[in-house]
Amino acid sequence: MSYIPEEPAKRSADPDDKTPKKPSSGRIAIWVGVAAVGLYFLISGIYGIVTGGH
Repeated sequence: MSYIPEEPAKRSADPDDKTPKKPSSGRIAIWVGVAAVGLYFLISGIYGIVTGGH
């Protein structure tokens, strides 16, 4: 994925319109998946430290 700036004609006609676009459902699903894996690694690491690696 590369960032390509929008052409001026495709931008909003109102320059004061600062409402950000909502992320797509696919992107939110990726965020949730990555967060879940990160949380798993964090919790399993803490558990491993507490139990002495057994």
